[in-house]
Amino acid sequence: MTAAAHDPAKRRAASAAGADVVIGYQEFAGPVEVVFDGVGGEVGGAAFELLGPGGRFFAYGVPSGSVALIDPAEAARRGVRVVGMEQVQFAPDTFRELAGQALREAAAGRLVAEIGLEVPLERAAEAHAALEGRRLVGKALLLVSDQHGDAIAAPSLPR
Repeated sequence: MTAAAHDPAKRRAASAAGADVVIGYQEFAGPVEVVFDGVGGEVGGAAFELLGPGGRFFAYGVPSGSVALIDPAEAARRGVRVVGMEQVQFAPDTFRELAGQALREAAAGRLVAEIGLEVPLERAAEAHAALEGRRLVGKALLLVSDQHGDAIAAPSLPR
C-alpha cells in the first residue's frame, strides 16, 4: 500500500499506520489498482488519472473544498468504478450492528482515534480553521464543559 500526503507529519503518520511506501503528492506514479481519495479537488483528480483499466476509486473526504472532478465517460471507457460516501448506506439494523462492533473495538483498544487538536467548544472556530487549513494529523475534538466551566467527563477513548 502506498500513501501520499503533502505534509511531512502526515507522511510520518501514514508510515506509522502501516503504509508500505509513503510519498508526497508530486511523486504520484501509476498505474494503480485502487485509490482511496480523502482529499478531493485537484489531488483526487490526479489520483484518478493514475488508475489502470478496471481500477476502483473511492472518495471519502473533501478537505480541499470540492470533490475530485471525474469525467463519468472517461471512467466508463477505462472500466473504473467510482464510489462516493453517499453510495455507502446501510439498513438501520446493519448500521446498529456495525456501530456496535466499532464501539466494542474502540473499548478493547483495537480501534484508535488519532486526535490532532482538543479545544473547548467555545473555540470551535479554531478547530474549523485547522481542519480547513489541513493542518491536523487526526481529528479535532471539541471539549464540552458544564455551566460552571468544569469539563464534562467523557468515556476514555484509546489514542
